[in-house]
Amino acid sequence: MLLFKKEKDLKAFIQQEKLAGKKVGFVPTMGALHDGHLSLMALSLETTDVTVCSIFVNPTQFNNADDLEKYPRTIENDIVMLETAGVQVLFLPSVEEVYPKNLTYPDFDFNGLDHLMEGEHRPGHFEGVAQVVYRLLDIVQPTDLFMGQKDYQQWRIIQSMLEQVDWDIKLVRCPIARATDGLALSSRNVRLTEEARQIAPKIRQILSKAKAEIQDLSIGEVKNNAVRRLNKIEAFKMDYFEIVDGQSLQLVKDKSNTQSLVACTAVYIANIRLIDNIILKAL
Repeated sequence: MLLFKKEKDLKAFIQQEKLAGKKVGFVPTMGALHDGHLSLMALSLETTDVTVCSIFVNPTQFNNADDLEKYPRTIENDIVMLETAGVQVLFLPSVEEVYPKNLTYPDFDFNGLDHLMEGEHRPGHFEGVAQVVYRLLDIVQPTDLFMGQKDYQQWRIIQSMLEQVDWDIKLVRCPIARATDGLALSSRNVRLTEEARQIAPKIRQILSKAKAEIQDLSIGEVKNNAVRRLNKIEAFKMDYFEIVDGQSLQLVKDKSNTQSLVACTAVYIANIRLIDNIILKAL
């Protein structure tokens, strides 16, 4: 596996590969890799010629300094996982390399995609996400970008960003990778206590019940039932549970007026914030 720390060196390599007619897949991460990340890389390895993974803990997307400080950093283990998976390139830049002085960005308009859910509860988060993904894409210049469905709102915002910059990059939405008990894989899971880890899969169970109910009940009834179930579990502190249009991410009241529905939730358990979602009506 090749390791690059400098923009100019990686760009020179990628340019050479693309001139040779190779498709370049890109998986941006903040490290602390797990099987969820590896599922994205496996899809890239299967469908492109060269897979690039970046590891960069982006300070601009943390609205909580304590969360940034506690974010797990396991670079040595990450490198072993990437090499074992067969990833060809690791980009491991410094903050100064990603954010040099006098760097400028387009003025993105997400038309409300960034206002609800994560945007409401984590002010400035998506501004930081869009900033770093734009910057990394400008450096890597891949043909294909792989992102997971677990961060559904993030995926939709990056899709909008790509439409606005008109780059020739294919955005691939990858299915949520889950543990055998249904818990969505996340770097934060390692911080869960043993007791919390046993309770956390109930988030997925409640989402699945919402999916089962959507055919026969109104959106309001489905949401109320889910909120009641979440609040009934003492270990949970719900941040939100929303049912939104799969494209606009706006709240939906009448399920007959939209072609796609997604239920999204964020829940604290043992002071660890977990997010998850389920598609209720096909995109």
